[in-house]
Amino acid sequence: MLEQANSAAAKVIVGREVVENRWVRVVANEAGEVSLPEQGAVLVPYQYWLANRDVLAGREVAVCFAPTDEPESLPVDANTFSMIACEFPAFTDGRGFSIGRLLRERYGFTGELRAVGDVFKDTLNYLARCGFTAFEVRADKDIHEAVKGIDDFTEFYQSSVAQPAPLFLRRATA
Repeated sequence: MLEQANSAAAKVIVGREVVENRWVRVVANEAGEVSLPEQGAVLVPYQYWLANRDVLAGREVAVCFAPTDEPESLPVDANTFSMIACEFPAFTDGRGFSIGRLLRERYGFTGELRAVGDVFKDTLNYLARCGFTAFEVRADKDIHEAVKGIDDFTEFYQSSVAQPAPLFLRRATA
């Protein structure tokens, strides 16, 4: 009864490299149940992890924040996880950008921050600026072409996780 996410990819972008995806992303079925593989690294919904921490103890587990999940509800240090994912269910839903930035800036998460769901070339640069370091690109998009999106723009006016000083301050110190 294992429900793997349709977007679970054989390959992901980590940094600027296309690599094998070692995480099995599991999602709840229509009844809200999650069935895990017996071994291996698993990426589970955050709410499932909250309710089943004891069952998952001893496993290599990462959590996936849905747009409605609040990072401040995380009962442990974010760095307990080597990877945290944020789900982008639709291009028009940008709540994952805020969750990612909060995890980096407010909660000090230093591990792999992965974007999953409706992720494609045009969004990668913006995701990287919010602190995302890994990207599970939509299955209908070319992952090798998508990598190029990380560097679509080279200069920004605003500050970001990736570049904390705004342009006017960078120019003043140059």
